Amino acid sequence: PVHPLWQSPLTIPGGTRQSPINIQWRDSVYDPFLKPLKITYDPTTCLHIWNNGYSFLVEFDDSTDRSIIVGGPLENQYRLKQFHFHWGAINDWGSEHTVDSKFYPAELHLVHWNAVEYPSFEEAVMEGNGLAVIGVFLKLGARHEGLQTLVDALPAVRHK
Repeated sequence: PVHPLWQSPLTIPGGTRQSPINIQWRDSVYDPFLKPLKITYDPTTCLHIWNNGYSFLVEFDDSTDRSIIVGGPLENQYRLKQFHFHWGAINDWGSEHTVDSKFYPAELHLVHWNAVEYPSFEEAVMEGNGLAVIGVFLKLGARHEGLQTLVDALPAVRHK
């Protein structure tokens, strides 16, 4: 399905690793050989929040391996560069991806890059194995203190 805000599907060439995707539960296959994904984040690597004109990003110092992910399907470790959210004008949809054609109110993307193979984030972006993004579907629920800290800071980045 096409996101309600998009008039037509994206037609950017790039093969089978494109967004958005519809995760179909019945087609999911368990891989017993898949190692656990190990996430190690150092909160002191958080640099700043900024408004890029259509969303806000929380950016991290990615000059060292202090905030990384490793394992799972990844052949190398990847450094955390930034995280951002996707959300909609109404709570019925907002996520970029879907599960069995169901949208979620919002989606968190934690963007990492392959600093083993590439010298910079900008170069890694151009490669098939350059980025690893963790997507987290978000539902409405009880107040979350960690997210509330971020929400409280958002009025300071109202403008690009």
